[in-house]
Amino acid sequence: MPSSLNAFASGYITCAGLEIHYTDWGQAEKGTVIAWHGLARTGRDMDELAAHLSACGWRVICPDTVGRGLSQWSADPQNQYCLAFYARLARELMDGLQLRAVHWVGTSMGGAIGTLCAAGLVEPTLKHRILSLTLNDNAPELAQAAIDRIKAYAGTPPAFATVTELEAFLRQVYKPFGWLSDAQWRRLTETSTRRLPDGRVTPHYDPAMAMQFTAHPNDYLIWDHYDALKLPVLLLRGADSDLVLPHTVADMRRRGPGARGQLKVIEVPGCGHAPALNVLQQLEWVTDFIEAV
Repeated sequence: MPSSLNAFASGYITCAGLEIHYTDWGQAEKGTVIAWHGLARTGRDMDELAAHLSACGWRVICPDTVGRGLSQWSADPQNQYCLAFYARLARELMDGLQLRAVHWVGTSMGGAIGTLCAAGLVEPTLKHRILSLTLNDNAPELAQAAIDRIKAYAGTPPAFATVTELEAFLRQVYKPFGWLSDAQWRRLTETSTRRLPDGRVTPHYDPAMAMQFTAHPNDYLIWDHYDALKLPVLLLRGADSDLVLPHTVADMRRRGPGARGQLKVIEVPGCGHAPALNVLQQLEWVTDFIEAV
């Protein structure tokens, strides 16, 4: 049974006319989990979670969103770099891999995509195919100051002469992820690096993906989708998060799955936005939640 970080297959599938890359872990003795990364990240951020879940008997699919990692970049960024299109990609991914039902774990943007999928307002066929939803520092309303901070670095990624310099930059930008080992920082860097024509290196995503914030300025204001959720939801909030504010969590408790007694909230110490899902306590919180559904 896979348990090492090398125990996955790399796959490619065409969704909405675009080639989407994903890693595929485990054998699905218990079922399947989709683990979806954050805005400027890649599916390889989910390696520790996928290794842990696959060792527990789950199959785990970790996609690279269009414009990130090894997935194709969009030729229509204004219309395709948005949550509704990402939800379409998720539906076609699930259909293409013949996944009847899945548990969903999403970090930041990945959580918002999962919320849209599970709500069924934009992809009605997915509403009953998402069995549980884990939101890793994501909420139906995000702090504008934090969005502005993310836009500042995501839309204009820097370039460096060496991978070592890029790693130093990523360690600073993603310090709120919490504790990572030196080896984990190195892997995070190497799995999110691309080389430019001039030989420098830069984060491995299409800078145009930041158009989401200008072409779709309210894309992350998704209370209507949250209110439509009728499934168990786990919110892992970084205790120092500047994106998911305490008053928003209070509103989540009063609305949607919170009002129906289906919301569980855990404050993750030592993290801001967003917990890296790389230490045992975080992995066990997610696994226990999924296996209790």
